[in-house]
Amino acid sequence: MSDVIQTGRDEARWPPVLAILAVFAFLEVLPHHVYAMPRWMSYAVLMLAIVPMVMVTVSADKTVWLRVERVAIMVLASVYACNTAAELGDMIGVITLHPPELRSVSLLTSSFTIWVTNVLTFSLLYWQVDAGGPSRIARGIARKPDWLFPQASVPELTSPDWRPRYIDYLALAFNTATAFSPTDALPLTPRAKVLMMLESAISLLTLVLVAARAVNVIP
Repeated sequence: MSDVIQTGRDEARWPPVLAILAVFAFLEVLPHHVYAMPRWMSYAVLMLAIVPMVMVTVSADKTVWLRVERVAIMVLASVYACNTAAELGDMIGVITLHPPELRSVSLLTSSFTIWVTNVLTFSLLYWQVDAGGPSRIARGIARKPDWLFPQASVPELTSPDWRPRYIDYLALAFNTATAFSPTDALPLTPRAKVLMMLESAISLLTLVLVAARAVNVIP
């Protein structure tokens, strides 16, 4: 059986762009959280991720920009994976070295920052990994899916041209970070399972090690 999936035109890019901008705007106004990488690097990564998405929307020839978009998302995910590890290390220092009156605010805001960024990063990763990503789906040469969504199990209840969009992967990332397990979408491939394990581990470590400690030291 062929593993090629025929699809329609490419999906809109405003949902992932809006999600990235909303998270960055929220993190800018959140007080006293730990920064592991310089602020200028955050803005550079932001532009690196958004510009290709905008070009995919406005460009007449999307092929090149779809590939650039995929590379940019992978770079963003790699940078934030390293940043998350560094921030968790910094917060362990906050737990052990800072006075209690500063620990609670810093730990609560920093743990929430890591959790939100974790959800955003993995939602973009899932979106780009599943079936080879939007670049392959838009060209009609997608691979077999990495996740089984409920709509695919009951095609009689969905439109004939349905396929998962970014919002589906955002919900998948949110549920994985909250429930620490699959909820509606089931991982089908080893890489899908590894990615969900990593996201759950980061979320669990953040909540258990950091957020719980922050609540413990609140006056």
